[in-house]
Amino acid sequence: MTATAVKHLIKFDDLTKKSVEKIIKRAFEFKKAHEKGIRKEAVLQGKSVAIIFEKPSLRTRVAFELGTKYLGGEVVYLSAPQIFASGSNESGRESIPDISRVLERFVDLIVARVYQTETLEEINRVIACPVVNALCDKHHPSQALADLMCIQWHKGSTDGVKVAYVGDGNNVTNSLMQMCAMMGMDFSFAGPKNYEVSVEDQKIAQSYAAVSGAKLNFYEDPFEAVEQADVIYADTFISMGEEDQREQKLREFKNYQVNKKLMDAANKDALFMHCLPAHREEEVSTEVIDSPASVVFDQAECRMHVAKAIITHFLGEQ
Repeated sequence: MTATAVKHLIKFDDLTKKSVEKIIKRAFEFKKAHEKGIRKEAVLQGKSVAIIFEKPSLRTRVAFELGTKYLGGEVVYLSAPQIFASGSNESGRESIPDISRVLERFVDLIVARVYQTETLEEINRVIACPVVNALCDKHHPSQALADLMCIQWHKGSTDGVKVAYVGDGNNVTNSLMQMCAMMGMDFSFAGPKNYEVSVEDQKIAQSYAAVSGAKLNFYEDPFEAVEQADVIYADTFISMGEEDQREQKLREFKNYQVNKKLMDAANKDALFMHCLPAHREEEVSTEVIDSPASVVFDQAECRMHVAKAIITHFLGEQ
């Protein structure tokens, strides 16, 4: 699928390498303008965006909401526990297709954070306006784009970069892995049994790696994964909706905390990244997240610039 044919961003592989590079280039332009104090542009004059969230959000909501406003567009935020109710919408008053068709008459783009990927696919199936995934159970493509921007910010290039992810094979892992494979960065994963990256998602990443030359490796031992790593990446062990598994998962992931000992096993100038929110002394030690190696708040800032670039990609350049 060509970049111009893409009308949605539900999973990272909806993008081509060319479109990813274009989005990141635009994001750095927004960053440069932001640093100069330029907050408002008329890129989205006359355009409107609906932001619909089933799950809580800080960075993603602020990034897309303020990003739209900074670009001169109108934004409406809908808290959606009763609007898009986990796929079937049994507790909602209207079907997902009907809600989507109504919104399409009002707005130019829909940004949605949902429990199930199927909800996004159902929205996208019935409307023509762009749909952007702000996180679902399987994917988090806007986060992966922000991660790429942060790596380029601090490493200058992705050439020769190795990213090691330690923890649960979740939605963040899937998009990060596929991004690394597409962009030619080596990727390694370490997690306990039963929490691996799915075979299906590995196959997608491997198809990109076959073209880019990236190496993908999967381990149980985190020290094997971080060997010669330039970036060590962590995420919470307990994702939203898994609170009832907290005690079990903390036991099973007790050897996967990113601490100074693990950081010392990577390259000397290795960065620590985390998509936030972080649970200190669980997946990462306070010593690491507050260390000079940590770029988590730069990474969070990238969410704003990338959100603006994504919106511009779909609306501002048509």
